Amino acid sequence: MNLALLFPWRCSAPGWALRVARLFALSLPFGAFAAAPPADAAAASPEATLVIFNRDIATLRTSVLGISAADRVRRAKVRIDEQLADGGAHAVSLKPIAQGVLVQIDAAASFILTPDDTDPSQQETMDGVARKAAAALEEVVTATREARDRRSILRSGGWVALATLLLLVALWVCGRARSAVERRALRSISARVERLSPGGKAMLRMENVAAIVVRLMRITYWAVLLLLMYEWLSFVLRQFPYSRVWGERLNGFLLGAIERMLLGIVDAIPDLFTVLLIVLLARFAIGVLKGFFTRVRSGQIKVGWLEPDLAEPTRHLSSVAIWMFTLAMSYPYLPGSQTDAFKGVSVMVGLMISVGASSLVGQAASGLILIYSRVIRRGEYVRIAEHEGTVVDLGVFATRVRTGLGEELTLPNALILSNVTKNYSRAVKGPGFVLDTTVTIGYDTPWRQVEAMLVEAAQRTPGVLADPKPKVFQIALSDFYPEYRLVCQAIPSEPRPRAEVLTALHANIQDVFNTRGVQIMSPHYLGDPAQAKLVPVDQWFTPPAKPPAS
Repeated sequence: MNLALLFPWRCSAPGWALRVARLFALSLPFGAFAAAPPADAAAASPEATLVIFNRDIATLRTSVLGISAADRVRRAKVRIDEQLADGGAHAVSLKPIAQGVLVQIDAAASFILTPDDTDPSQQETMDGVARKAAAALEEVVTATREARDRRSILRSGGWVALATLLLLVALWVCGRARSAVERRALRSISARVERLSPGGKAMLRMENVAAIVVRLMRITYWAVLLLLMYEWLSFVLRQFPYSRVWGERLNGFLLGAIERMLLGIVDAIPDLFTVLLIVLLARFAIGVLKGFFTRVRSGQIKVGWLEPDLAEPTRHLSSVAIWMFTLAMSYPYLPGSQTDAFKGVSVMVGLMISVGASSLVGQAASGLILIYSRVIRRGEYVRIAEHEGTVVDLGVFATRVRTGLGEELTLPNALILSNVTKNYSRAVKGPGFVLDTTVTIGYDTPWRQVEAMLVEAAQRTPGVLADPKPKVFQIALSDFYPEYRLVCQAIPSEPRPRAEVLTALHANIQDVFNTRGVQIMSPHYLGDPAQAKLVPVDQWFTPPAKPPAS
């Protein structure tokens, strides 16, 4: 279209404004001079992007003659579609005007770009925006011309068919390769597992290892398939003019992702080196502390503020503190630590720990109190609530007690702190533990005889020490009988020997009482006895009781 046909009058200097108005009207055909919306509404209109044949041409950010950016885009699209539908060379050109740049096709106006259509934040210039729009419009012209060419469409269809055939072949090859690799890998793993089975005892289960390997190979297989189909889709879309932009974007996205990943790895190397240096320093400090606490535990080094049995838990606490400090120092240098996703995950993990680990924190605090207050120690024989046994492990969260009867009890540390603990090993002389038992004998049996028989039974029991001498205490005078408690000290400190010593002591008590003709069964009365249950004075020192030397 010739501009002279649109301007039949001669343009003088006073008529320049009218000529510019007509040029703006050319960029917005079909009623550019229609009733315009209010000025404030036009000023508030958002920007809009001109898209032709699935390609971004330009972004219009301002209103012209009261026409919003969205209306400018819509009218320009209609104008360009009409121009491309007509015959001709469809040559794209730019013509500077007083108010901006006029974009033309075959010397006919298509739309106008103004300085207000540039984005200052991106440092765009009027000339750069116009050239970019012209280049994009030329791509549209080429694409539309190609879309009308039957030979080009047939050629693209042939390439798509060939690419589809190659994809099917590649999928078949991948499936066969996957089966072959799986069989070979399973045979190799089976041979290695057999070599790791000394004496016929397998250290690893073949089923578990095979399941892990098969799952990893399946993940790799599907990743390869997805990559092949992704590239096939990108190639197919690039063969047709209208979808070529989508194909280029798919391919560009993949290449861009790989490029960003590689650049991210390269950029993260200095930070990773810093993290490695921090971790090495932490390991060095932990190694130094380990040597120090090991010597304290073995007695090679003696310090007043730390006892040998507390050296090991103190070493663990020191190691935890060092690793926590290391994590805090390394956090800013971890790749992605400054991203919102990383921060969100950190907040979520912290919230989960704070909400779900309250009981764990309480158990850990109870364990530290038990360890450093030295309520109980490893190897001591204790009674906690109704549980009795030897402490075999004192952990941060729980304490393990072995009863000697084939049972091992795991007691939460909070339970131990909330109950009374009887320690039978703390007050003994040297190794061993306190052994006690209780019997009830009627009032008609001399108490001196009962005490002497209990001491004799203790002295007969292997493992019971003669020094300190066993003692008998009358702990209660009940309605029908007094209660006697025998207390002695035994040498063994392991759970099973203690149970065996206690069994032998009970057996000897029965033997001694049977030998002396004293029944252990305690009396209960339903009425007053015919005779008073008294012990005559001449029977106070019935054997094995002995009168005092005086």
